[in-house]
Amino acid sequence: MVAIIDYDAGNIRSVEKALVHIGADPVITRDSEVIRAAGHVILPGVGAFGDAMEKLDRYGLIPVIRDTVAAGKPFLGICLGLQLLFEESEESPGSIGLNLLEGKIRRIPDGPGRKVPQIGWNSLHFDHEGRLFRGIPEDTCVYFVHSYYLEAKDKKIVTASTEYGVNIHASVEKDNLFACQFHPEKSGKWGLKMLKNFCELK
Repeated sequence: MVAIIDYDAGNIRSVEKALVHIGADPVITRDSEVIRAAGHVILPGVGAFGDAMEKLDRYGLIPVIRDTVAAGKPFLGICLGLQLLFEESEESPGSIGLNLLEGKIRRIPDGPGRKVPQIGWNSLHFDHEGRLFRGIPEDTCVYFVHSYYLEAKDKKIVTASTEYGVNIHASVEKDNLFACQFHPEKSGKWGLKMLKNFCELK
């Protein structure tokens, strides 16, 4: 079973549909016991950093997320779910993230011909070997929808990056903790392959 954490964020149903498509058994839930019993856990999301942290706290989900990661269970953050794993975001000054990884979430700078938010496809450069990208070619294009991006403190956890006015840390991996700024569930066959790779992790 793959638990998709439900905290009223956007895009949850798209993740569920993609998981069903690859033959996984997803359950959308905020029940801590169901999350603890799952083999894999996904924190999806589209929305604002501060609002999302407030909802995770309100639903009592912060302790179960910490416990799940500490227990070594494969855990995947998608889009806003990636950002929440870090310390803080320029989007919501004063709001503290889950702080499971070190890094800052910064706003994509304005620039000539550059639209913010970035909405669309961009290619990935593989900085370090990542288990999510097993069997996936370099320069694969994936789908982004975001105004803020990750600047990880430890560059060794960055498995993929992309360029959009700045160097964006598009995916990270540390032990059992995985995250991607892009949406694998909306990134065609290669995005589905990434989700399948995640679901096959032990």
